[in-house]
Amino acid sequence: MKFDFFQKVSRAPTNPHTANSAREFDVADLYNGPFPDGAAPGAVDAGLDEKLRQAYFWIVNKAIISPHYDIEYNDGAPRTYQVGDTRRQLTLPSAQSYSSFILLPLLTFATRRKCLFIGGPGRGKTASAILMGVLSGAAVRDVRRAMQHGHPQMTVADLLGNPLPADLVSAQSMDGIRIAWRAWLSMRVKIIDEYNRIPTRTQSALLTVMGDNYAEVLDQVFECPESAWYLTANDEQGGGTYQVIEALRDRIDVIVQALPFNSRFLGDLLLRIEEGVRPEELVPQELIFTEEEVDRMGAAIRAVAVPEQVRRRVEFFASQFELCELAGGQFEYLNKDTARLSGVAWNQVTAADTGRDRLKDLGCQSVNGLSVRNLSTLLVFAKALAWFRGNGEVELDDVRQILPFVLRDKLQPDLDAPFFALPEHAAYRTDRISWLRHLFDAASDEFVRLNLERDDEVGAMAAEFARGLDGLSERETRTRIVRIEKLVAERVKGKKLYGHLYDDLLKLKYLHQRYTNYLAWLRSR
Repeated sequence: MKFDFFQKVSRAPTNPHTANSAREFDVADLYNGPFPDGAAPGAVDAGLDEKLRQAYFWIVNKAIISPHYDIEYNDGAPRTYQVGDTRRQLTLPSAQSYSSFILLPLLTFATRRKCLFIGGPGRGKTASAILMGVLSGAAVRDVRRAMQHGHPQMTVADLLGNPLPADLVSAQSMDGIRIAWRAWLSMRVKIIDEYNRIPTRTQSALLTVMGDNYAEVLDQVFECPESAWYLTANDEQGGGTYQVIEALRDRIDVIVQALPFNSRFLGDLLLRIEEGVRPEELVPQELIFTEEEVDRMGAAIRAVAVPEQVRRRVEFFASQFELCELAGGQFEYLNKDTARLSGVAWNQVTAADTGRDRLKDLGCQSVNGLSVRNLSTLLVFAKALAWFRGNGEVELDDVRQILPFVLRDKLQPDLDAPFFALPEHAAYRTDRISWLRHLFDAASDEFVRLNLERDDEVGAMAAEFARGLDGLSERETRTRIVRIEKLVAERVKGKKLYGHLYDDLLKLKYLHQRYTNYLAWLRSR
């Protein structure tokens, strides 16, 4: 009976009302061929999204007790309730919603990215990571043995492997020394438990494996397969034995918090105890993914389209945070990274900033901006979430739901900013997920207020340039240069400098330079 309960997979469709739509034709398809990666459309995503959803529902209903549906979708207005002295809103979603603690690791598995679990001991972080390893086809025993446990005495040899003693004695050169590599390096799912207890020098070796996909000992190199990574820590603020190096933290794509156990589900826990079962040992065979299926999932996810209106919202959001007007003298250096590299205390920089409305400007709420890696990860996981939901295009809500988990430790709040001093914003000082969603909502509201969806002159000029310069006459080139100069003059006249305007001006300068160079080439002919 216990095996029937834990191994039964529902045959009903998990999401019967959606289906992957065909992607619209793009000019780039002329070079990529008719189908992504040379496969026909049916072969790219032949039921794999449904299989991943089946895995999600099996885990959330029978393996990991996680009743926290914090990734909310709605089909129509949801029922909402104001609760407690703080009047926090309880929402009953009107469409299929998900638990981030289960969904984000699954999307990491599908995209072969890197996920960090945080939360107190005994909340299911390691168990969830082990389940991901079992889904890859590895035996539970092998997954547990291959898991790396961080400890203060961990050496590079402990992590990667040792040279063979006989070779150390007899080898005439470094090339003659063979290495006994650790078995975990060849796994398709790699798990590092309590990674913030690993010594700094060993963290550097781990960074090479995570970032460049190879291990190196005594000039010998082991090429690792493409893998999904799962790391665990009791907290993300350096609470381990060693401070995690910045470059290693930056390689982590998403952070998922293990929320507290809900005592109303004690009966489910009791069932596991009385039956003596471990769900990771009872994963149904039909939920196991082959390496070829994971490859196809990745191809299908990459093929999901990002509509222009969604991309523009992401662009506008990202533009809010990098500007720091007092950081540099030259226009290109007016950014927070310039201030960071200077070594000047951040509060000294912000104290001199009196020109803008620091409560209105979203950029004043953070001490840094977003990197290329951050934005790339956001787009990949937004595509993965849309594909998981059975859609062929990313929706704005997909970006809104996934963004906080990607940027949780990437966009650092400035807790001294006026925004956090307001009593109604006190919760955002501790709840990073809600703060990031609030930021995205505020940026979207500002995007609508500025009417940028319908009136985007810079975007129109960029689209015009993207059509190419072949055959463009000298007269038309001059006309476009003059239009750019007029738009710049209009944008800077009597206006405060905000992040989105700063990015627009840099884009216009770029276009101006491209046309100027093209004009010089025309004259040389």
